[in-house]
Amino acid sequence: MAKSAPSRLLDVANAAGVSLRTASRVLNDDPRVAPVTRQRVREAMLDLRFEPDAMARSLRAGTDTAVGFVVESISDPFFAEVIDAVELEMSRHGRSVLVTSTRRDPGWERDVIGRMLQRRVAGLLLTPTGDDHSWLDTERVPVVLVDRPAPGLAADLVEIDDHRAACDAVAHLIAHGHRRIAYVGDTPAIPTSAARLRGYRDALARHHAEADEDLVNCACATSRAAAHAVSALVSGPRPPTAILSATTRASLGVVPTLHSAGRTDIALVAFGDFPMADALRPAVTVVDHPGHEVGRVAAARLLARLEAPRLPVERIQVPARIIARGSGEQRP
Repeated sequence: MAKSAPSRLLDVANAAGVSLRTASRVLNDDPRVAPVTRQRVREAMLDLRFEPDAMARSLRAGTDTAVGFVVESISDPFFAEVIDAVELEMSRHGRSVLVTSTRRDPGWERDVIGRMLQRRVAGLLLTPTGDDHSWLDTERVPVVLVDRPAPGLAADLVEIDDHRAACDAVAHLIAHGHRRIAYVGDTPAIPTSAARLRGYRDALARHHAEADEDLVNCACATSRAAAHAVSALVSGPRPPTAILSATTRASLGVVPTLHSAGRTDIALVAFGDFPMADALRPAVTVVDHPGHEVGRVAAARLLARLEAPRLPVERIQVPARIIARGSGEQRP
């Protein structure tokens, strides 16, 4: 049996009883089309199994229907959750997502953003790297920042309150009797890490707990580095009674090291959930850093800005909470 020819937009227009121009406006989400007419055209598209040519649409409109998402690392568990939520939200609105990583290299970041702009993406989600983003023109493409601000760039930001979350995590450990609390995290050159380290220190000071800089490890960008840091902590003359693990990547080194050293008696609160965290013994108490919610809110904000480019710039904070599972409730 011969395969039927694909439906054309003209076929949709005829089936819906509208002009080709009106059908085209519906296809391109033109707000000038009346809701009743829009619904009739969309039903005709479904009935005829009409599939628009995305490349042709982008050439006519001057922009792609896709949005770009530039993150620090695609392999990071938190950003993997964010990406998943962004793709889901964008797909509901007929948009695809182009994802790439910066590798924490400002030059690489500028290069990949330039290539996305050449592709004429409709909008950009960005987890920034580097200390100056004044070169990025938000007039050229709508930008929503994810997880951290971008120095020199006035753009919407979706984040959690990292300082408060770290304060709450340390206060949680102090409430369970701990005074000697270690910190394992990433470089304070990253705004989120700087805020978490500041929260750790502020909470210790507020509760008059021991502030020993030998317990502070800020060079744990990988799980391996975190594992080395924890090995040194637990084998030292005065090991901590509790640890705040300030990133998911760090936690993936902290947790197995504590277990292999037989030191699961050391209390632990980890930033960000991870697979099997609730199945360990003791199960890992976490600061729920909700990647899916951050991604959903960021995608929704970019969609809103695409519809109304002159919206005022907003800083949107997604709530974080402590999930007590056992490891953070152990007493010294």
